[in-house]
Amino acid sequence: MEQEKELWAKLAAVPEPDPQARAEAHRRWATCAKPLGGLGLLEEALEQIAALTGSADIDLSRRAVLVLCADHGVTAQGVTQTDSSVTAAVVRGLAAGQTAVCRMAARADCRVVPVDLGVVDFPSYPGVVDLRVGNGTADMTQGAAMDRDQAVQAVWAGMELVRREAEQGTKVLAAGEMGIGNTTAVSAVSAVLLDCPPEAVTGRGAGLSDAGLARKVDAVRRAIAVNRPDPADPLDVLAKVGGFELAGLCGLYLGGAVYRLPVVMDGVISAAAALCAVRLCPQASGAILASHVSAEPAGQALLAALGKKPLITAGLCLGEGTGAVAALPLLDMALAVYAESYTFAGCGIEPYTPQGGI
Repeated sequence: MEQEKELWAKLAAVPEPDPQARAEAHRRWATCAKPLGGLGLLEEALEQIAALTGSADIDLSRRAVLVLCADHGVTAQGVTQTDSSVTAAVVRGLAAGQTAVCRMAARADCRVVPVDLGVVDFPSYPGVVDLRVGNGTADMTQGAAMDRDQAVQAVWAGMELVRREAEQGTKVLAAGEMGIGNTTAVSAVSAVLLDCPPEAVTGRGAGLSDAGLARKVDAVRRAIAVNRPDPADPLDVLAKVGGFELAGLCGLYLGGAVYRLPVVMDGVISAAAALCAVRLCPQASGAILASHVSAEPAGQALLAALGKKPLITAGLCLGEGTGAVAALPLLDMALAVYAESYTFAGCGIEPYTPQGGI
């Protein structure tokens, strides 16, 4: 209860984005010798970062992808192809630098930080940050996935991760996750937050058969019926039908707003957590950048609810933060133009001016 009070106090103090820094970034774009708005969403992304940090002098030189990992009791309902032992295997792969996001992050000059928030029976392991909230969530079809205090603890853990990174000089974060069964939890969270039927937001995850998909939809429906999560209370939704890594991701976005550190959102898991964050603290939206639109059914609807446009549309649904990391080089290239390209004045070209009408 005390931690929740402290959380609300932190969120109440989150500043609004700086309109002057945004305007200055927009002005700098206008001086670059290119068509106005020629880099589209990439220009908007840098302007958003300027507004968040309070400075048009943008630095993306140090980055990390935080991969939050936890298990889900709902796997007992036959909603996945594999059991929770796979989560632990992937976490070890993350620590060894061998998974998909690790190889992509190496190309993007990005550190990979695996975080254990509740992997079943997972001991302390070299290279993995231990912020365990529990030994996996409970089966949400039988009752709440976790209690409210655990949800708050997981959110707080995400915020603390951002604080640590900010203190280390990190300039941009990518959000990642791993947890067998988490697309079932995110389908339940999405159905509640978006007020839509489970079948509209439940996909095949890692390749379920028709029978498996039917079990998954049924599990989501039963979990919502049993727990009756309150859509007006994101912490209640996370506690009843969420997961430790989902709540932790929510904390990453809130931490981004608190510590003025941009966080690049990944796919559908990230987006559902981001919607929880924005419903808790609307100013958190200023810290969130959308990397891609997930191939999962809820992907586009969640982005629409967040008011975010993806930089990448490539049918991605791997997880681990791969989509978020894939967006980092795009931001780097945009920043190179923003900070280093010649200007209209420098090359003797008459600048473009906005013109209305036909």
